Amino acid sequence: MIKNLYKLIFFSSLISVLLFQNTAAQNEEFFFRASGSPSNPKVQASWNRYYTYAGLVDLCTKLAAAYPGLVTMESAGKSYQGRDIVVLTITDKKVSQPDKKPGYWIDGNIHSIELQGTEMALYTAWYLCEMYNDNEFIKQLLKDKTFYIAPTINPDAREYFTAVGVPPRSGLVPRDNDRDGLYDEDGYDDLNHDKNISQMRRKSPNGDYKTDPKDPRRMIHVEPGEKGEYELLGYEGIDNDGDGLVNEDGPGGYDGNRDWGLNWQPNYIQYGADKYPFSFPENQAVRDFTLKHRNITGAQTFHNSAGMILRGPSVQGGGAEVYSREDDEVINTIGKKGELMLPGYKLVTVWKDMYPVWGGELDWWHGEMGCFVYSNELWTPYLMFYDSTKTDDAAEYEFEKLLLFEDSFIPWQKYQHPVYGEIEIGGFSKNFGRLHPGFMLETDAHRNAAFCIYNAWQTPKLQVTDVKVRKLQGGLSEVTATIENTRMIPTHSSGNLQYRIDPPDYVFLEGGKVLAGMIVRDKDMNVNEEQKKNPSRMEISNLSGYERVDLKWVVKGGSKFTIRVESIKGGTASAQSD
Repeated sequence: MIKNLYKLIFFSSLISVLLFQNTAAQNEEFFFRASGSPSNPKVQASWNRYYTYAGLVDLCTKLAAAYPGLVTMESAGKSYQGRDIVVLTITDKKVSQPDKKPGYWIDGNIHSIELQGTEMALYTAWYLCEMYNDNEFIKQLLKDKTFYIAPTINPDAREYFTAVGVPPRSGLVPRDNDRDGLYDEDGYDDLNHDKNISQMRRKSPNGDYKTDPKDPRRMIHVEPGEKGEYELLGYEGIDNDGDGLVNEDGPGGYDGNRDWGLNWQPNYIQYGADKYPFSFPENQAVRDFTLKHRNITGAQTFHNSAGMILRGPSVQGGGAEVYSREDDEVINTIGKKGELMLPGYKLVTVWKDMYPVWGGELDWWHGEMGCFVYSNELWTPYLMFYDSTKTDDAAEYEFEKLLLFEDSFIPWQKYQHPVYGEIEIGGFSKNFGRLHPGFMLETDAHRNAAFCIYNAWQTPKLQVTDVKVRKLQGGLSEVTATIENTRMIPTHSSGNLQYRIDPPDYVFLEGGKVLAGMIVRDKDMNVNEEQKKNPSRMEISNLSGYERVDLKWVVKGGSKFTIRVESIKGGTASAQSD
């Protein structure tokens, strides 16, 4: 069924791509290229709106059809409700195999209320494809690196959000949150049928709130001893199960970002953890996909909000993780560059600057996969006026009025509630406050995509240089070469080395019988460290950022030699003697 659906989408998308190309060609005379943007996109996309699940599948299918030499689309697995966890593999397929290059993983929307991670991931995929022919940097990047992009790893709850209203943070596996023996029986209710879940308030002289005299849309807390006008009753809803509580058992009710198999703790320690690590099919799918792609060296998981570039560790002391001084230097250097690229965003350590997170995806990527990973918390009020003094609640109302023309505010309407009596329903709509307004979405998407691209560019790039051959007596030759990592990120993090997550980097010499192989510790003093076993395959435990390692072999026979380096996370490189 899914295969047939993909075929139908593929062929319809192919026709759409051809039509788009024809239309673009006809209209090309009306435009000229803006710096940093595609000149004539093959795949038309909108970056001032949010995609439904069907929309993101359609866009991914169109990219795969338009760029078969760059894009492979596949499913990492199924969600609880049977939707595909779509992953795009993007690289120049003509240059080496995708899994032989350093890989960079991007995902979004593990928390369904944090919708725009999907758009950030989709924009990155679209931008890489559309800029490939326009920009030499992007072209070289895709020759050297492989991107694995999963726009949403929680498609069920994303669909619930876009179709119904405010979902939980979790996916939609049923859970009995109020322990009454029923599942998901008392969620939000769209009482006024406006396709939004907004706030309820009731007039009360004993209430804690009043309307702001400067802006009647806004509710402000009364001063001590001051008489109130309203009491706030929470989001729209009724007591569906008759237990005296409202909205206490909506769909799902766990936390997909407390479900990962590193530093995991049970629910009584870490709320939302559920029963055991990897309880849910969506996270299982991501785990299984990435374990088959050990070349992934860096990762980004998109969340919202508050404008943070989160780094680990997520628990004090690192839990089961290892962060060395060298790792910290790399993470902090790249993160500080991110602060420059992302106005209003700040680099913070999860446990120290926010709160402890047990069983989080960020720690799993670092500790289990040996990756350098960030989790960007998208959207910050600073983006409203680019003014750090105007990031409070009042500024949100001013921004909404001046720049959105009150398009996100639902006027208060009277409603007869079965329990509360006469109430009013209104306030900001579900997509305001946490989500970018449309006109700001592309700007932040581009900046976050650029941060991911910078991260990917800094993953290892290995080179074999200075290959020299010196003839010795008795038909022997001395072959020397230098192996260099020309980027900031090492081939192995500290945890990767300590727990032997990946094998060492191997350097092969071909072209003659290798009698001896050694690492040159001091070229001037001729100090060498011999590898006595299997010298034709030299082992280097790690190539740090910008590190050079000199090697030497004694070889019998042969006249032309090939030096080849292979690294799980660093990719491959080779060179020949003259």
